[in-house]
Amino acid sequence: MTRRDYYEVLRVERTASHEEIKRAYRKLAMEYHPDRNPGDAEAEVRFKEAAVAYDVLRDPEKRARYDRFGHEAFNNGGFSTADDIFSHFGDIFGDLFGFSMGAGAGARRRRPAQGADLRYNLTVSFRQAAKGDNIAIKIPRNTTCPECKGTRAAQGSAPERCRQCGGSGQVRHSQGFFQISVPCPLCRGLGESVSNPCPRCRATGQIQEVRELSVRIPAGVDSGNRLRIRGEGEGGLNGGPPGDLYVVVTVEDDGTFTREGQNLFVTQEISFVRAALGDKLEVPTLDDPVALEIPRGTQSGDMFRIRGRGLPYPGRNATGDLLVEVKVLIPKHLNERQEAILREFAAIDAQKPLNVAKKFMQKMGKAVGKKLSQTSGQDSG
Repeated sequence: MTRRDYYEVLRVERTASHEEIKRAYRKLAMEYHPDRNPGDAEAEVRFKEAAVAYDVLRDPEKRARYDRFGHEAFNNGGFSTADDIFSHFGDIFGDLFGFSMGAGAGARRRRPAQGADLRYNLTVSFRQAAKGDNIAIKIPRNTTCPECKGTRAAQGSAPERCRQCGGSGQVRHSQGFFQISVPCPLCRGLGESVSNPCPRCRATGQIQEVRELSVRIPAGVDSGNRLRIRGEGEGGLNGGPPGDLYVVVTVEDDGTFTREGQNLFVTQEISFVRAALGDKLEVPTLDDPVALEIPRGTQSGDMFRIRGRGLPYPGRNATGDLLVEVKVLIPKHLNERQEAILREFAAIDAQKPLNVAKKFMQKMGKAVGKKLSQTSGQDSG
C-alpha cells in the first residue's frame, strides 16, 4: 500500500507551524475516532494514518529528516491498535476530553518506570575550568523509599489489586457517543491499593533526600557543556531504575585571558621604542610566564601565537594555543631631550627614510630607550 504524504494526511501546508500541525491532528482524531465511527474500517485506517503522520511532524528532528528523505527516512510500522495511539498521545486526548483516554494507561503506570532526569547549574572559576577540579555539590531529589523498596506497602505486606477497577487502573463511562476511560478514583489509576501503607513514605513509594556528590570537572570545559552522571537523578517508580543527573557548566570570566574555543587571548603593552627596536616580553600563561621574542618593527595589533599554551580539549590529547596581541603605547608627554631626539629622527627620516632611520633609531634607543619606556609606562597609567 502506497503511503500518502504526511502533510497531505494532516491537511496542512509543508510550512505549517507546530501549533497548526497539532490543531490539524486534533481535528482528525475527533473526526475518525473509533468510538465515533464504530465498525468503520476506513475510519480506523485514517485514524492510525493521522497518528503516524503526527508522530513524525510534531518532532523537529523527525520532521527535518522526513522533509529531506521522505518515507525512506523511517521504518515506521505505525500503531497496531487505537489504545496504542491513546497511550502515545495522552497529552492530545487529555486536552480533548479532560482526562486520560484508553484502557492501557493504568497498566502502564504499574510497570517499572525510570526516574526523572535532573539538571544542576554549576558555576566554576576560569582556572577550575582550565585545569579541571573536583567540586562537591548537593542535590535535592526524590528517591525510592529504602524501607518499602517503592512498593508503598509496609514491610510484611504487599499492594492488592484494586477492587473497583480490577487492577486495570481505569473505569469506563459513556459520554454521548463516546466510550471513555478515566483513572480509577479509588486507586488513582495505579490498579493497586495499599491497606497497610509504608510509614516512612506514606504510600508514595518515594522519599525526599539531599544527595552529596563530588563532580569531576574535566580540564578545558566551556560554558554550556553538560556532564552526565548516570543514576543520580530521581528514583524510579515501581522498582524502575533511577534517572540521570545533568550538570550544566557556566565558566566565569578571567581578568587576564579571554577564550575562543580552546584558544586563549592576552594583550601585552609595550613602548613604541621597544616595538621599533624589537625586544623580549614576559607573557603570562596558565602556568609559568614564558619569554616571547618581539621582532623589530612590530605594529600595534600584531598577533603572536604560542602553541600549546591554551586550554586542553576535554577527552582528547590536544591543547589550544595562546595568542598574544601587542598594543604599542605612544607617550602623551615628552621632556625636552626626548622631543629633541624625536625631532632629529624625523628630520633624518625625511631625508633618507629607511636605512638611515634604522641606524638612528638604534642609536636613539641605546641613549634614551629605557627612560622613554618608563615615561610612557607612567603616562599610560
